[in-house]
Amino acid sequence: MSDAASFITEERGGRFTFRAMGDWTIRHAAAVDAALADVSVRKARGREVTFDLSRIGRLDTAGAFLLERTAQHFADQGLAAEFEGLPDEFAALFKTVRESAAAPPEAMHERRSLPVQIAAKVGDALIAAGEEARGITGYFGLFLAAIWRAVKAPSRLRLVPLVHHMEKVGFDALPIVCLINFLIGAVVAQQGAEQLRQFGADVYTVNLVAIIFLREVGILLTAIIVAGRSGSAFTAEIGSMKMREEIDAIRTLGLDPVDMLIVPRVLALILTLPILTFIADIMGLLGGMVAVMVLLDTSPGVFMIRLHEAAGFWTFGVGILKAPFMALIIALIGCYGGMKVTGSAESVGRETTQSVVKAIFMVIILDALFAMFFTAVGI
Repeated sequence: MSDAASFITEERGGRFTFRAMGDWTIRHAAAVDAALADVSVRKARGREVTFDLSRIGRLDTAGAFLLERTAQHFADQGLAAEFEGLPDEFAALFKTVRESAAAPPEAMHERRSLPVQIAAKVGDALIAAGEEARGITGYFGLFLAAIWRAVKAPSRLRLVPLVHHMEKVGFDALPIVCLINFLIGAVVAQQGAEQLRQFGADVYTVNLVAIIFLREVGILLTAIIVAGRSGSAFTAEIGSMKMREEIDAIRTLGLDPVDMLIVPRVLALILTLPILTFIADIMGLLGGMVAVMVLLDTSPGVFMIRLHEAAGFWTFGVGILKAPFMALIIALIGCYGGMKVTGSAESVGRETTQSVVKAIFMVIILDALFAMFFTAVGI
């Protein structure tokens, strides 16, 4: 038969002693709680309070919390509390409860002023962005090192996975890339013709479609589609392997996960995105030609003549030149997100979503940087 939790208090020589006895468990917590509240507000003489816990029979989290709360009430009155005599088997539990009670509550952050909260969130975001940049840069270094090893020993390059991923990220993406670029090309031509007609300049609709698609829209749309489709697939595939500890098994076999998983995916995207961009440009121009033929009663021959006059080599080359760099950043972000997965399905979903957002954001930033660079050099 267990003894219910109880306590006695006594004062000797200016020292206030709180002596706990019995089983301080959740079963007896309600009964002793009211009595503790009455003791904790007494005006004890002296400046020290000693908690004698040597007679405790059993102790769980609820009992430890009651004792710590009582000690805190004494501390609020200016009395220093000391614990002594606690049996060794309860020491770890009691220490954990005390540390949890001493930790600052998370609600303190919510009581800050609005400007401070905004500054804190901006600071946290900047720190997280810096960590992401450092991690992706590290994986870029690992990729370059793996490529150098493959150059010195070509047998390290895994051609079968490379061709497999080229098919996945390239050939399988053709239908959606062609359809979207064809429709966007038609929309750009239709809207451009309507606006230019007001100034009697609808003949320049071909120039508008050619420059917009070959320089900007073709590569940008294709990269965004690939980021949402292939970048997310990289994160989900590698993340699932990480969750199932397959990557640990690869390391156990003496193989390098960078050579096995990252290099084929990154190379596949670098090789296929320029091809996808070329096809996207063609489909966008075809969509624009169909719209121009319907709206302006223009023949395909006239459209091709105007296209030849409007677009030079660098009009086409600017868009193609961006493709490998965008492919590199999309693939690295996708693979890095997969390697960050911890051990749960929730982590896979979270990292996949974040990889898509980061990849699209970086694609747009990279496109803007290239646009400013080519404008500055007169291309």
